[in-house]
Amino acid sequence: MSALPEGFVLGSATASYQVEGAAREDGRGPSIWDTYSHTPGLVWNGDTGDVACDHYDRYEQDLDIMAELGLDAYRFSIAWPRIQPTGRGEPNLAGLDFYDRLVDGLLERRIRPVATLYHWDLPQALEDAGGWPARDTALAFADYAAIVGRRLGDRVGMWTTLNEPWCSAYLGYASGAHAPGRREPAAALAAVHHLNLAHGLSLQALRSVVTGTPDYSATLNFHVLRGEDDAVRQIDGLANRVFLQPMLEGGYPEDVLADTAAVSDWSFVRDGDVETIRQPIDVLGVNYYSTARVRVWDGVSERLTADGHKGVGASPWPGAERVEFPPQPGPYTEMGWNIEPAGLTELLLRLHRDHGVPLMVTENGAAFADEVVPDPTRPGGKAVHDEQRVAYVRDHVAAVLDAAEQGADVRGYFVWSLLDNFEWGYGYSKRFGIVRVDYETQERILKDSALWFAELARTRRLP
Repeated sequence: MSALPEGFVLGSATASYQVEGAAREDGRGPSIWDTYSHTPGLVWNGDTGDVACDHYDRYEQDLDIMAELGLDAYRFSIAWPRIQPTGRGEPNLAGLDFYDRLVDGLLERRIRPVATLYHWDLPQALEDAGGWPARDTALAFADYAAIVGRRLGDRVGMWTTLNEPWCSAYLGYASGAHAPGRREPAAALAAVHHLNLAHGLSLQALRSVVTGTPDYSATLNFHVLRGEDDAVRQIDGLANRVFLQPMLEGGYPEDVLADTAAVSDWSFVRDGDVETIRQPIDVLGVNYYSTARVRVWDGVSERLTADGHKGVGASPWPGAERVEFPPQPGPYTEMGWNIEPAGLTELLLRLHRDHGVPLMVTENGAAFADEVVPDPTRPGGKAVHDEQRVAYVRDHVAAVLDAAEQGADVRGYFVWSLLDNFEWGYGYSKRFGIVRVDYETQERILKDSALWFAELARTRRLP
């Protein structure tokens, strides 16, 4: 299949802390990523998101770029500390006003707003009170969702509760590779549950106040695994099924509870939580970048712990201490992640087979070492010929179409990312954007990948 299915959504995505900047403007409070990035030694080169892409002040320019590319939709996240600087209490109207302007600007350009409530920038005050391992954080999240839903709920076309709770829980609280940088395996499992609970509570809150007819979703970063059966089972449980099963079926996988029994007794799961988490969704968001290889560690040789995904540091896998991650065959992106488009087809078909839920690829993209070259035929006289990224995106869109042709209900594809941005612990050293950002001048340059994506959007066929 080379033609996009009828109604297939093409978009691009960003996250608030990665692009907005304006960290101290208009009443925004500090987030865990402000604290983490300002702690010496935690982020490459001491980079922070203080300015990032200055999207907060340059959003009109970025909206015009989206319109020029012909995007059907834009997936953005809302910064909780812009709405509630401490994570509780009355809303900060200036923060809500910004997202009002952003949503209205998208609609004026006939671009569907896809709003994510949480993309990792927890208000620091809530972390100080316990963070995601604390149940109260999930309750506060529902209040925040209601505030945002009341203000934007007549215009947002799709709501996403959480982005990649695997990262929030395990990289934030087990490996320490992401904010808040804690290395407490039991706390990470409590965070898993309270993130799941926040998902259910926030859907209830949104549905109680939203006046439009949007789609509701959550976005998970799935691990597509290769290797030995028991190692695959353990990591699949911790990475995929511990979120999928409670959200879509109810309850937690028995094997995950058994695998992690030495770490936690899961007593934080209360009566009624399972029913609260399992709320109807219209779409399941799928983030995919690479596959991972696993095997059971022999206990003698040096354990291989780099899993090709987001983060370094201590193990992000509570209860799976006997699993190791041998190197994947290439080719690789600048992140060191292997490139395997067939893994995306495999994942979409598995989700369709096992759960039957409509799917949308909400993130897929690649970091490569881009070079700006003179080109008098381009606006500004500059170009970025990112052939590797063009090939990566083309092959992964083709993989999505393969899954659709085989029966998976896949309704869209969002390339990560619209803009080069703050890549978490890697700072500004890795560039994922289809639009280059000069961080000194804030100049935007459309890369060849952006032009390719615009041609896909225009023709609705793979260029």
